[in-house]
Amino acid sequence: MADFDPKKPSIARVYDYVLGGKDNFAADRELAEQLIALFPPIVTTAKENKEFLDRAVTAVAGRGIRQFIDVGCGMPTLPSTYSSARAVEPEARVAYIDNDPIVISHLSGPLSADPMVTIIDGDARQVDTIIEAASADLDLSQPAGLIIAAMLHFFDLSAGRDLVAGYAARLAPGSLVILSMLLANGGVADEFFGRYSQGPARLYQHSADDFASFFGDLELIPPGIADARTWRAEWSTVPVPERRDAEMIVGVARVP
Repeated sequence: MADFDPKKPSIARVYDYVLGGKDNFAADRELAEQLIALFPPIVTTAKENKEFLDRAVTAVAGRGIRQFIDVGCGMPTLPSTYSSARAVEPEARVAYIDNDPIVISHLSGPLSADPMVTIIDGDARQVDTIIEAASADLDLSQPAGLIIAAMLHFFDLSAGRDLVAGYAARLAPGSLVILSMLLANGGVADEFFGRYSQGPARLYQHSADDFASFFGDLELIPPGIADARTWRAEWSTVPVPERRDAEMIVGVARVP
């Protein structure tokens, strides 16, 4: 578990505030307000990311996937991986992974009593450790849904590719990988990335091509890579959304 200092903002708690949550501290709120004032689109993209994840998890569960690994899950909010998956597959299991002590504390409330939920206090970068812990309750010889949402902009290009490839290599064929990432460019976006990087973690600006490379040799399912606003499972094409200064770029791919 990461050290807890309420005077230092955390990734999960700043994101919680941006989403309108209450599980944050003064330092988180102060930084979040600065970021929102500097780059207001992050409020919209955060909500669109949640909406995408609801659709994506629902679609993946609809393909018969009954177990999910949510890496860097953040604060519990609705809709959640658990609620979206269970709406389709009532026996779906979910492993939540995070290393923020407040996240772990909140997850360890009502969910800790559910035998279908596993809560793992761990660093997402420790792939072998995470997979070993998840395997205690999930049968990873069978396909699983892997979620790495709004996280890849915290890794440089090489590390992000290695992270996704590391998890995918440990999943059974037929597993599905859900990814999303903040995509923003321009002068104000540069300031936003710079300001955030002075806070809880370094934030990297990746291009759409960079995001596509995170999938490596995985097989994208239709509609491929898209803006979170327009991604719909199995659509062969998607509408071109109105141009904005920022978007959540997303995709879902199959492990061959």
